[in-house]
Amino acid sequence: MSELPFVEIYTDGACSGNPGPGGWAAILRTMNGHEKEISGGEKETTNNRMEITAALQALRELKKPSQVLLHTDSAYLLNGATSWLEDWKRRDWKRKHGKLQNIDLWQEMDAELAKHKVEWIWVKGHAGDPMNERVDELARKAMPR
Repeated sequence: MSELPFVEIYTDGACSGNPGPGGWAAILRTMNGHEKEISGGEKETTNNRMEITAALQALRELKKPSQVLLHTDSAYLLNGATSWLEDWKRRDWKRKHGKLQNIDLWQEMDAELAKHKVEWIWVKGHAGDPMNERVDELARKAMPR
């Protein structure tokens, strides 16, 4: 069995108001130095939706199962994907106390995560990490005016 291809992903979401116009972006880098930037936006959304969307769209870019190192500055995205997701599934997509927000995106994320081996890395936002700053800029530019 061959090793999975390795991809490093940086993601970010941005919102002007919460809710309000939002943007998301991701940068995908392969071992051979190939780099791809993707981004998009929505007229009325939340910051959390944009954070999830950035990671979701990045994972959808992968053509085959991959080993992924995914960098995010969103504790919500990181905790949702690594700690809360299994509990939500056990509870039929509900939280302990109340309705699960962004259930549509979390269900799609669950399906994408099943295809890949993802290691999550939390990065402090707006703290000088060059790739985090770059993906933040792309997400802000993607916000509808």
